[in-house]
Amino acid sequence: MTAQLDAPHDLVGIGIGPFNLSLAALAHGLQQREWSGSGLDTAFYDQSRHFRWHPGLLIDGATLQVPFLADLVTLADPTSPWTFLNYLKHKERLFPFYFAEHFHIQRAEYDAYCRWVADRLPGLHFGHQVDAVRWNPEHDVFEVDFTQLDADGEAEALGRTHTRHLALGVGTAPYIPEPLRPLAEAPTVPVIHSAEYLDNRARILGAEHVTVIGSGQSGAEIFLDLLRSRPAGRERLTWLARTPSFAPMEYSKLGLEHFTPDYTHYFHALPEPVRDQLVPAQWQLHKGIDADTIAAIHEELYRRTLHGGWPDAVLTPGVTVRTAGRLATTKVELHLEHTQQGTRSRLTTDAVVLATGYRERPLSPLLAGLDPYLRRDSADRPRIDRNHRMILDPAVTGSVFVQNGERHTHGVGAPDLGLAAWRSAAILNTLTGKDPYPQPARTAFTTFGLDQREQHRPPAAGELLPLVEHF
Repeated sequence: MTAQLDAPHDLVGIGIGPFNLSLAALAHGLQQREWSGSGLDTAFYDQSRHFRWHPGLLIDGATLQVPFLADLVTLADPTSPWTFLNYLKHKERLFPFYFAEHFHIQRAEYDAYCRWVADRLPGLHFGHQVDAVRWNPEHDVFEVDFTQLDADGEAEALGRTHTRHLALGVGTAPYIPEPLRPLAEAPTVPVIHSAEYLDNRARILGAEHVTVIGSGQSGAEIFLDLLRSRPAGRERLTWLARTPSFAPMEYSKLGLEHFTPDYTHYFHALPEPVRDQLVPAQWQLHKGIDADTIAAIHEELYRRTLHGGWPDAVLTPGVTVRTAGRLATTKVELHLEHTQQGTRSRLTTDAVVLATGYRERPLSPLLAGLDPYLRRDSADRPRIDRNHRMILDPAVTGSVFVQNGERHTHGVGAPDLGLAAWRSAAILNTLTGKDPYPQPARTAFTTFGLDQREQHRPPAAGELLPLVEHF
């Protein structure tokens, strides 16, 4: 006799960042609709006590690199109650926003908007750490084990829930290069990741000399914030980057079409070796610096030359940190190598901010119970289909959807906020087997492949389209 289970959820989301928050918001719009004879039942879990979106980088004046229309829901359902504009209306800020004419909002405002949604959306369980996931073949459901945490983050109770489908939105983790990891753990010298910048800003500003490492947007914003906060002529700042230049982000209109569903589908259809070559080559699409930030840095540096002299700031691209060590207890020595020159040097500094980006959190510990069912590619990464589902053994009737963990299969748009609503809608369409959020047939003027070009061109009456050969 088999044990009876409580009624399983239709979907359980693990992690509540912007992407799963988007999925929860759009799923909420389906709860009053009918599919498979019942409303959509969802639950989302996150170990944090409340919604947090890069709190260490909410620098005053820092803006999103996507327009406000790239909120949680608008590009899938502009009539949703969870749009950014509806948030402004509830806050009685719609007219001020209208007159401000801000197409790109501040990060802090985006964070406040997401917290507004998270505070009001049902089915979100903060303070719940998901520990393990298993497939129960007897009942055709996933088992999700979690630990309920108290206000101090300590275990308070254990629990288990069941679901037909999963959505993984566990996000990314700050990345610290190997040579600097021992230093980041030493309390005497501030060596911090940019994710912790605001919490350590006063300490960093108090250091005599500060080094920023990293050429992306966060590195540029932190360098600018430090530059503006230090006296002219005594800035004592160094900014180092591995990239050959402090390059602007690719932000041309056609360049941005790499962040469309059209390009995502094109990328997914490419052979695995081609995809692996493309992703690092496209770094300027997502790792460059906003042109306004570059201009602001140059303007601030230029302003400090108006009365003669140059600011005490060194900006050097094309540099890698080979090794690093502590000098006494208050300084750090960085061993540098210039790639193009082939030269080496040493730099002594009192504080280091590592704007070295993020890496996808490994899914293996969480999905260890599903490992026998997972299908992997040649690099031992999960294979993920066009609809953002992990490819599993056919014996598993449920789906495991992936949010921002599929760059190797879906390209540079995977972590982009502008594709959040579209991907959430695609997941819900796949999950329900219906089309509650109709997807656009075309999203880009660019046709990225020959077969895609033929798909976009409607045939004339009686016309046979030519066969596209793949070489």
